[in-house]
Amino acid sequence: MAALDNLSSANTVTPDELSFNHDAVLLSEAVAAVLGVKSLPEDSLQATGIYVDATFGRGGHSRLLLSQLADDARLIVFDKDPTAISVAQALASEDSRVTVIHDSFASLTTSLAALGISQVDGLMADLGVSSPQIDDGSRGFSFMRDGAVDMRMDTSRGQPVSAWLADVDDETLANVLFEFGEERHSRRIARAIKEMDSYTSTLALAETIKVAHPNWQRGKHPATQSFQAMRIFINNELGDVDSFLQQSIAVVKAGGQLAVISFHSLEDRRIKQFLQRHSKGQYPEDEQLPIRPDRPRYFSKPRRVGPSKAEVAANPRSRSAWLRAATRTDTVANPTEDKQ
Repeated sequence: MAALDNLSSANTVTPDELSFNHDAVLLSEAVAAVLGVKSLPEDSLQATGIYVDATFGRGGHSRLLLSQLADDARLIVFDKDPTAISVAQALASEDSRVTVIHDSFASLTTSLAALGISQVDGLMADLGVSSPQIDDGSRGFSFMRDGAVDMRMDTSRGQPVSAWLADVDDETLANVLFEFGEERHSRRIARAIKEMDSYTSTLALAETIKVAHPNWQRGKHPATQSFQAMRIFINNELGDVDSFLQQSIAVVKAGGQLAVISFHSLEDRRIKQFLQRHSKGQYPEDEQLPIRPDRPRYFSKPRRVGPSKAEVAANPRSRSAWLRAATRTDTVANPTEDKQ
């Protein structure tokens, strides 16, 4: 954990990197959800308490949330991306209510504990890769712009995809493409990738996948699912999501709010199942217990919100987004009376 982390000179952010635009998806809906209201009023709510934006990005959600908070409220923001952290630190220098943590939201509990915080009033996250990360070809997320095959959210640590591809075997690569990209032609694509001479160009990698892919879906680049898979794997995105969700049970206080935006089925399925399970007092289906005791109900019945037609028209990348939100409840010892 690195609270108020100062970026090293090796990860200095250039002005060009800060210039990429990012339209926060489901902006007012997510902020309203984390504040526990149906919609935001014209005037500030002046809400008090402690709130967490677990994926700061370029700060769209954080800035709107700050406009609704009282002067004595606090906002803790997390991000793994050095560029996002630079933007967050600039915001923190202007607004004393903001504290910046350069780390994954998987460190939620320990990072907050280091600040003397055990519980918060609201917790939100906007999962996946952001528009600036995609649009900046040098980050390696894009198959439309050339750059190094990196794909790390945090370029200050970990292994880039290029190094992993050089060492991984065909079978493991195919399994990653299938599990994290739901790519049906994973074995054929994996073999083609491993036949490449080098992994220095995202466009070359995308072209290799395109040639190897036997069945393209109209309107969708054939490298989409493979790039998604490698990105999710190298950043341990699903593992971090699972850890984050589990920690939210203890971190969000009774009456507080959890709001999470996802963009693909692998993430959304996890959030949906987590909230359903903990709103109904259920154990996971794969937990084979001879006696299944009642389990506490930690969240209210979850709510799901999608983007409006107007938002999709203005920002096509929002079309696959879903916001799922729920209220942290007082622990119920015997939830079996609810048969929903």
